[in-house]
Amino acid sequence: MGILDWFKNRPAQFDPDGVSEEMIRSATEKAITLTNPRLKVLPSCYLHLAPAVKISIEFLRTLIQALPAARPVSPASWAADPAWRAFFGAPGDITVALGRSDNLRTLFAKAPELDEACLVLGMAFSEQHVFGLALQGDMVHRDVVQTSVSFSDHRAHICSRDESRLRRIAGVQAFEYLLARALVEIGGDRVERQELEGKRALLRARLRLLQQHGPGLGSMFGSPPAGRGEQAGLEAELVANERQLEAIGDSQSALAMELEALREVLAKPEQYLHVGQRQLRLNTMNVVLDGKSTEAAAEVAFSVAELTGPPPVQRAFVLARVTRAELPATQGINFADAARYL
Repeated sequence: MGILDWFKNRPAQFDPDGVSEEMIRSATEKAITLTNPRLKVLPSCYLHLAPAVKISIEFLRTLIQALPAARPVSPASWAADPAWRAFFGAPGDITVALGRSDNLRTLFAKAPELDEACLVLGMAFSEQHVFGLALQGDMVHRDVVQTSVSFSDHRAHICSRDESRLRRIAGVQAFEYLLARALVEIGGDRVERQELEGKRALLRARLRLLQQHGPGLGSMFGSPPAGRGEQAGLEAELVANERQLEAIGDSQSALAMELEALREVLAKPEQYLHVGQRQLRLNTMNVVLDGKSTEAAAEVAFSVAELTGPPPVQRAFVLARVTRAELPATQGINFADAARYL
């Protein structure tokens, strides 16, 4: 059984009242494998990590279930759906965005019987305060502070055969993002240990050389004896280095710290990932209007994912359905035009 199998939504595997033990074991195994398989040598590794894994699963389960249903996307739907008009400046922009998705092309190529696919359409989202005209009743007011929103950088990386599988894949990738965040924090501790161990080896080698070129054979070959102050300085650095390594702990302690870092991330997924729903009343210029405005407007709803990073990322997205016919043909090389530049 794959990670987070409850996203498959099969009756035998989906428990509406909670998360199964098999589910937790599978996800815990995945978390350990992707971070550090050596964590398995720690006693009670699974028992220590499993409660945090369950918290993350339930958190992601709630997020995925709360996402609005997929809506059809095509150049033809641009005129009928105010959301697509807000997201894209023109119908042709939808075709361009779909055509850029290699994953969507691969999905249709591998499943020739598939007429429709589902995808997560991600977009950069920004809000800007501007001065403009506002209609209130029969009066036009100038230099009114307004909020203008824009959507750009449309991407469709996550694709699947149907919506239920699409939601499962989105949940899996969100879980793996949490594991990646744990790896970033674990990596900092690993780098610190490696730097201290490398410095210790260097200090020991320098101290050994100084001692070898002191009285004895060093004097016989004409090497001047090392100064006591220099040796004492290296010895003090070596002692300080050893203390720093003792504070970090031995290899077993390092594994325990990695396990704890992984557990802390999975126990608090809301600190690293947030998905919310936005609904804005927009006019044709994507200016946000309040309830007092008499200007023509439409309600536009979308989801916003916030990742804490580093670097922090904010992306708007919607679930969408697209037919095979809407995917533009792959553009080949125009050899006639290319020959003009030879």
